[in-house]
Amino acid sequence: MLNPTLRVSSPGRICLLGEHQDYFGLAIIAAAVDLRISFAGRPRADHRIALDLPDLGEREEFSFAGEIPYENKRDYLKSAVNIHRRTGLPLSGWDIEVRGDIPINAGTSSSSAMVVAWNKFLLEAAGDPRASNPRELAELGYETEVAEFKEPGGRMDHYTSAYGGVVWIRFDEPMKFDRLRNPLGTFVLANSEQKKDTTGMLGFVKSHVLDGAALVRKAVPSFTLHSPRTPEVSAEIENLPTDNRRLLLGTLSTRDLTTRGAALFQAPRFDEAEFGRLLNEQHAVLRDLLQTSTPKIEAMIGAALDAGALGAKINGSGGGGCMFAYAPTDPEKVAAAIAAAGGRSFIVHVDEGARRDI
Repeated sequence: MLNPTLRVSSPGRICLLGEHQDYFGLAIIAAAVDLRISFAGRPRADHRIALDLPDLGEREEFSFAGEIPYENKRDYLKSAVNIHRRTGLPLSGWDIEVRGDIPINAGTSSSSAMVVAWNKFLLEAAGDPRASNPRELAELGYETEVAEFKEPGGRMDHYTSAYGGVVWIRFDEPMKFDRLRNPLGTFVLANSEQKKDTTGMLGFVKSHVLDGAALVRKAVPSFTLHSPRTPEVSAEIENLPTDNRRLLLGTLSTRDLTTRGAALFQAPRFDEAEFGRLLNEQHAVLRDLLQTSTPKIEAMIGAALDAGALGAKINGSGGGGCMFAYAPTDPEKVAAAIAAAGGRSFIVHVDEGARRDI
């Protein structure tokens, strides 16, 4: 697009520790990375928004004069406009080009980065001060992507993309949020290019964990997903049906790993080797209990570790998509090893959150 007058962008993210925790009110540690999606636009005189998406070979154009009907299952570009219309945000016509280098449908938060950037664009275009408020952007992103379509996801992706850096979020009531210091070096993110069913995976995990917790609560009425794993609780978990048992155990194990991770980031000295071990432990939980890995991703992780990565794990909801390796030294060697195992590699670093670029 020639001569845009407004450009905004938001980053993708990697989940360091805490997959499948946010929608249970538990904690996550995530990091924004320097793969981003951008909206670059110039005004037009009518009440229409036209979006070119050359990376997808698609184009969207619609009027915002009234409520916009949804034509697709996840019509996020339209849902954000509808949400802002309902609250009276002054909208205007735009020609917009949407570009990004975040792997799509691969566990790196491409859709959430898109809705955060799109909401920021609409707010910036209207001169609304919420455009500079990361929490507002995160909540609008969640409403646009999840609440509007009654999907089972949580808020991790939207908050990480809006705020950037390394974030530690405890999604209980009230939500607690901290930006952790960033001592992290280089990561190698790699796409298996295996398609994943994010909403299907989230729905399966959520229902089985909640059902399992309800069964434990029949014997231990005080039990919640925040409770310690006492001998009594552990005995009840062992009596659960297979899927409920493994998924509940995986959720509690991930909860405890995330607590250890937060302590590591807050320690006077950041131990890179221990961080790598935590990533490996988290992956073992995701592989063995949540069963979100695949043979190809296992081969990619094995190649990364053999090439010298300190730790590696699948990223996101699982069942395909991306993995990443922590490789603060010689990331090119790690990237080459992953590529030889069939992955498409990106060398990435922690990045800032949603921003206005023009």
